[in-house]
Amino acid sequence: MFVRIKKMVAKEFIQVFRDRRMKAIIFLTPIIQLLLFGYAVTTDVTNVKTAFLDLDRTVETRELARRIESSGYFDISRTPGSPGEIRGLLDGGEVLVAVQVNRGFSRDLKSGSTAGVQVIVDGTDSNTATVAMDYLTRIIGSYAAELEGAIPAVDLRTRAWYNPDLRSRNYNIPGVIAIIIMLTSLLLTSMAVVREREIGTMEQLMVTPLKPVELILGKTLPFAAIGFFDMFLVTALALFWFGVPIKGSLVLLSVATAVYLISVLGVGLFISTISRTQQQALMATFLFFLPAVLLSGFMFPIENMPLAVQYGTYLNPLRYFLVIIRGIFLKGVGPGVLWPQMACMLALGVFVLAVSSMRFSKRLE
Repeated sequence: MFVRIKKMVAKEFIQVFRDRRMKAIIFLTPIIQLLLFGYAVTTDVTNVKTAFLDLDRTVETRELARRIESSGYFDISRTPGSPGEIRGLLDGGEVLVAVQVNRGFSRDLKSGSTAGVQVIVDGTDSNTATVAMDYLTRIIGSYAAELEGAIPAVDLRTRAWYNPDLRSRNYNIPGVIAIIIMLTSLLLTSMAVVREREIGTMEQLMVTPLKPVELILGKTLPFAAIGFFDMFLVTALALFWFGVPIKGSLVLLSVATAVYLISVLGVGLFISTISRTQQQALMATFLFFLPAVLLSGFMFPIENMPLAVQYGTYLNPLRYFLVIIRGIFLKGVGPGVLWPQMACMLALGVFVLAVSSMRFSKRLE
């Protein structure tokens, strides 16, 4: 049995590495995806194009503009001469934020009256608008308090654990690693099996002494090994290129990846049983992949989804692996904390792989 599986695994590796397109999927595509998403997928708000309209024209207002720009969050690229110009700048997308300092700003502050500052934000991108408004509120409020000589009633000191610099890249890149592993494993498993059927070699395999379980193992084990290789490849890239820290155990990450691959390869095997051509397998893969990403918590918090959709996310292996990989990377937690996610992912993976294997066996018989 082991000899036959070994021969089948060797045959799969030869077939994979003989195809240039498969080599690109295995080695090049994960690197390109991580580099692309690593830079593009970020919620950090920096260098926001800003218009600053100074109707007061005093030393205080110029200092306020300097503080806004020196914060690093805003780039004052436009200085309109009248309030009417602000609408045109926002409508044309030339700026995302406009700050208007009304006349008498300095006088009102010194006299203890309410000083007028208007902040206008393009709310098309609600996340950027909310974060930018929060930054501006703190900058303007801090400066106004200094001018008024106000003494804060509460000495508030904040401290962020696990990601002290609050870099969104440290949070997003581990999630991108999980997504890359899923996509690569799904594509390889589903399309490799269908390719055998499409070119007519599946019938040749069926008349060999190989049993269905041996054929299944021979087809899935190579792609499990490739999945592990891609995981270490993109993890090394995240560590040494992006500088994302990993505080947990690489051994635990490897074990979690193995459990994760059980479910992903099971889904790929299931797709192969319902597809007759590689084109159908590719379409079915993306029909599963996109909802899996959207319902994993990678882009949107699961807690904000409708209750029925939240229950549906429990069938998504990516949901559990995101918690695990982020916990290992950022928090350095161990199996004592992550075992519920590991157990759920293992149960789901065993179920999916068993159902897919039975269906695949029936197709072979």
